[in-house]
Amino acid sequence: MEIAGWILVVLLFVVGMAGAIFPILPGALAIYAAFFAYGFFVSFSPFGFWFWTIQTIIVVVLFIADYAVSAWGVKKYGGSRASVVGSTVGILIGPFVIPAFGLILGPLLGAVIGELFTGASLDKALKAGLGAVVGLFTSTVVKFILQGAMILIFFLWL
Repeated sequence: MEIAGWILVVLLFVVGMAGAIFPILPGALAIYAAFFAYGFFVSFSPFGFWFWTIQTIIVVVLFIADYAVSAWGVKKYGGSRASVVGSTVGILIGPFVIPAFGLILGPLLGAVIGELFTGASLDKALKAGLGAVVGLFTSTVVKFILQGAMILIFFLWL
């Protein structure tokens, strides 16, 4: 059972880190689930109050930062709420509509379309789209760092 537990933990870590790039995957929640998988298959004894508190705080920060950093990118480049919503929709459906490049083009086009719906000029809409891409890349870096920290803390705690 312990080997099966470790296999599941590693798979959940891989899915979690892939979630930093592909927003359809659960990301931090997969990593968090890996801790429970370890507990059920191996033991919960290494984990105490502080482990769960630290990991939960990181997950909450990840959820807040994911949206906030993306919105920051759009806002920094002059986008409105409509372009923030558009980039969020684009990030979710882009990979399905444009498989090879949808991850980048989705938020870009979503922000541009959202901004154009508000009556903004094409120039302003394109700047908002660029901001969405900058926000996406910044958010991805933040997710990689924080999710990597979750995994590192797990191994250090053991």
